[in-house]
Amino acid sequence: MLSWKKGGLLLGFVFLMAVVLVKPIGVSTQFVIFDGILWDAVDSNVVVESTESKSGYASENAYLNKSGGKYAKNVSNPMNYSFVFVIAMIIGAGASALLRGGIKREQKCMPEVWRANFGDSPIKRYVMAFVAGFLVLYGARLAGGCTSGHMMSGMMQTAMSGYIFALGAFVAGIPLAIMMFKKQENA
Repeated sequence: MLSWKKGGLLLGFVFLMAVVLVKPIGVSTQFVIFDGILWDAVDSNVVVESTESKSGYASENAYLNKSGGKYAKNVSNPMNYSFVFVIAMIIGAGASALLRGGIKREQKCMPEVWRANFGDSPIKRYVMAFVAGFLVLYGARLAGGCTSGHMMSGMMQTAMSGYIFALGAFVAGIPLAIMMFKKQENA
């Protein structure tokens, strides 16, 4: 198993290589692109070719039309670096779990620290994970980027906004974790 120190150094190296070779890593925009792909599959007028935009694509949706239609272009042609990166993250997480021997049933549903604080209901855990994920993604889009984009890539580029975002994330996250997980893990 990879130690947190080696994992942190490896993650930092991957982020550095991404910034140097391609572009800074950011993930949350790709969820909007995926929504646009689904929407475009149902309504073919969501994204249209346009000679007036920089990208050659436009949308009546203001968000997809941002940056000269860049997001509209990504909806129309999703096999771009960022979208493939998100798909690769999902595949990589699954491969990692399989290479480590899979996920044991009790690990998958219920870490001991969760069980100690919130009980044994897997439904409750899944609902809470979904709600938490939704809130984080909503907040990321409201802020114009996610943890990987703002904090990790931003700090790597010495952007002041990255440091402010990191400070805010820890100032909010640590007290919330302390409040939610008052009981100690059963060892």
